[in-house]
Amino acid sequence: MSDEFHKPTKFSGGKFETFKGGEDPAQISRVAHETANALLARVRNDPDPEVVDRLVAFTDQNGIDAIAELWARANPKSLPGALWRIYLIRLLIRQDPEGTSFLFQRGTEVMATIDPVVAGASMPTGPTEIIDLADRILRGVFEGDFAVALDRAAAFCRVTAAGCTSVADDLDVTEPERASELTTRALRFTKTAEELTSCARLWRHESLE
Repeated sequence: MSDEFHKPTKFSGGKFETFKGGEDPAQISRVAHETANALLARVRNDPDPEVVDRLVAFTDQNGIDAIAELWARANPKSLPGALWRIYLIRLLIRQDPEGTSFLFQRGTEVMATIDPVVAGASMPTGPTEIIDLADRILRGVFEGDFAVALDRAAAFCRVTAAGCTSVADDLDVTEPERASELTTRALRFTKTAEELTSCARLWRHESLE
């Protein structure tokens, strides 16, 4: 992932790495946790629909820069780390709804788990349905069960990872470079799913900070 964002920022499907560097890691961590806790507490205590709408659509008007500056370097298994990943997933979906919905739909066809149900996308899943899923997951962060929102995002990642792997297998002989890219993306989705699942578990134990 690039060390700098420029509005409007564009991400490829594989860009899940967090930022590196920083003058004062302790201060960066403190600001990340303080802002994440303050935002979530304020909105969840009074989930005004207009405020939630603005937060869901924040990156559409403002790019990802401000959120990345606050939360991208946070520990993956922390509140700011979880929020960063939810916003990043939504951005990735909205930048390529056709490609993402294709990979997600493929994942639903090859998986034998309940992850497609947990994710909660309408079936069959096209671009409109995958965008709606991204918005509903993020909205759930602010006005629903926070752990459930994280579980849904993790399920989305696992389903999409399965889709990436399946398509990579199809392309392994004819388009090996594309197959390798999809395999790498599948690994990143899988890692993100593990991180979000850990965050959901910590939240349920009142230990996500």
